[in-house]
Amino acid sequence: MIVQGCSPDELRRRLAGAIAFPITPFGDDGSVDLAGVRDNAAWLPVGGHIAAVVAPSGTGEFFALSPDECAAVTRATVEAIDHRVPVIASAGINANIGAELARRAEDAGADGVLIMPPYYAQPDPRGLVAYCQHIAQATSLGVMPYARDAAVFTPEMLDELTRSVPNLVGYKDGRGDIRVFQRLREHIVERFGADRLAWLCGVGDDMVGAYFAAGAEGFTSSLACFWPEASGELYHLASSGDFTELAAFERRVVRPIYELRQRGRGFEVSVMKAAMESLGHPAGGVRPPLGTLSERDRADLEDILRRLQVPRAAVRKTLATI
Repeated sequence: MIVQGCSPDELRRRLAGAIAFPITPFGDDGSVDLAGVRDNAAWLPVGGHIAAVVAPSGTGEFFALSPDECAAVTRATVEAIDHRVPVIASAGINANIGAELARRAEDAGADGVLIMPPYYAQPDPRGLVAYCQHIAQATSLGVMPYARDAAVFTPEMLDELTRSVPNLVGYKDGRGDIRVFQRLREHIVERFGADRLAWLCGVGDDMVGAYFAAGAEGFTSSLACFWPEASGELYHLASSGDFTELAAFERRVVRPIYELRQRGRGFEVSVMKAAMESLGHPAGGVRPPLGTLSERDRADLEDILRRLQVPRAAVRKTLATI
């Protein structure tokens, strides 16, 4: 067993910042490229730009991986990150598989667990709370629910989770409803104090400003797959309260990429993998049922990357040896 890097309390404190959501590279035969996983994690400029890494994440096609593949990706990422920042593993699908993934993540040396929405699309509210509790009880690691799709939380539901799950360390909101996010945060802060949970924007790099204005202190970033320096700048501007400059940065840097992501189903992953491949990083294709980019999409993406002067893999490796 690999030794765990940080306690739940320490993990909560370290979630302020940009949290990378790396892709999971696949080989030509469609299998997970673990050497590529290590390579992509090893060059991440953690510390100054990246506060933590989630692997496998939604951008890392968690939903398309087997439990064995999830555990292998987590272990490979832990090895490559080498305790420079916390590594958070995803767990979910259903309560029992989620609990098993949480246990295997802890065995692999992860520092935390992101509880993904359950597969069932319309869970009972009490059942959703029980689902999160079941996964959380399977590990001593810090855990946090990911609110999106089937996972819809009310203040009362999050209150119960906060009371009943001592290793609950954060709340990641991917629903894009700022009003609900504010009410959830206000309720928990009033009941349990400002330091009980870390509040994360999980809806996209293009929503960082809106969420930080509503009280978020960190955000999960798929942009960090290939351009972590841009993610770090987003956090710097948001955390310093420079929302005017942040809005300009989002329009110039983030929006062109996110507009391309809107062109197809699953492009929130497909575009990131295509960008990684274009820049010379291990990537490969996506697994069904995600969509793939057309020749025009790829040409437009190449133009965006060139115009924004995103560093290529060869440049990063050269800089790393200086």
